Amino acid sequence: MIIDAHAHIFSSVDGLIGQGPVRGLDFGIAQIADDAPFQLVPPYNKSTTFPPEFLLANMDWAGVDKAVLLQGSFYGERNEEVLAACQKYPQRFKGAAFFDPWMTSARAEFDRLFGTPLFPILKLELSDTTGLHGLHPGFQLDDPELDWLWAELERREINLTMDLGPVGGPSYQSAAVEKIAARHPNLSIVLCHLGFPTRSMDADPALTAAWVEQIKLGELSNIWFDLSALPHRSEENYPYPKISEWIRRAVEIVGTEKLMWGTDVPGVTSAGTYPQLLTSYQELLDDFSDSERGRIFGGTAAQVYKFV
Repeated sequence: MIIDAHAHIFSSVDGLIGQGPVRGLDFGIAQIADDAPFQLVPPYNKSTTFPPEFLLANMDWAGVDKAVLLQGSFYGERNEEVLAACQKYPQRFKGAAFFDPWMTSARAEFDRLFGTPLFPILKLELSDTTGLHGLHPGFQLDDPELDWLWAELERREINLTMDLGPVGGPSYQSAAVEKIAARHPNLSIVLCHLGFPTRSMDADPALTAAWVEQIKLGELSNIWFDLSALPHRSEENYPYPKISEWIRRAVEIVGTEKLMWGTDVPGVTSAGTYPQLLTSYQELLDDFSDSERGRIFGGTAAQVYKFV
């Protein structure tokens, strides 16, 4: 079983980040505030959308069995769409809720989203560039005002998936995550993008050390990493050889059992087709054992996200 641990769906792009509103235009183009438009996804259809049927068609094309549907403030809140997709295709999707812990009446909204067992996952996209740190500058994840959130997630057995942004950024709060994980050992935490490495780490020992520090969080029993968006991070063309270096370094630290393959589609399809986003990882990790590859490409995600 192959599982994409990091995918998105949306009927339109209407997000909000620190830089301003994000809007989808025609033919895969998007615009942030008044900046120049840019190609967000390939221009395969007139509207800039990625409904669940588009994702399923790509999954079937590549031979991917299941996917985790995540959300963030960049594309815009899609709670109803994600829930509807999971109800329509329960054998293919698990869905995460979008939630802003710093919003007005956050506790009431949390109870609305998780008061019944509809969403088994909470996704927090925390990056200062495309996530909540841009909307709420200066927040600290280990602030006591958030203690209730981690406790409720643990009590309700809801997975927590977090994008902490690029290594070295203000939302890259590894020490705070370590505190949360230690205080809530039954809270399953997935950190996105393998700790968000960058090519600039090659020339900056401090950034490399910060990345290694975050990867070492996987030594805790309740923290895992998805491998999504690495083709973008590598700044290379297919088959993105740099990602092999990052993955192998992480394996040295925490082992394959803490890693799960993911794509971050549809945005990352500007770097390659959906099948290429799978085959590149498979080819670069071809020397791993069958059991190691089985964990990375589906086994770990099935365990952590409770797929059956």
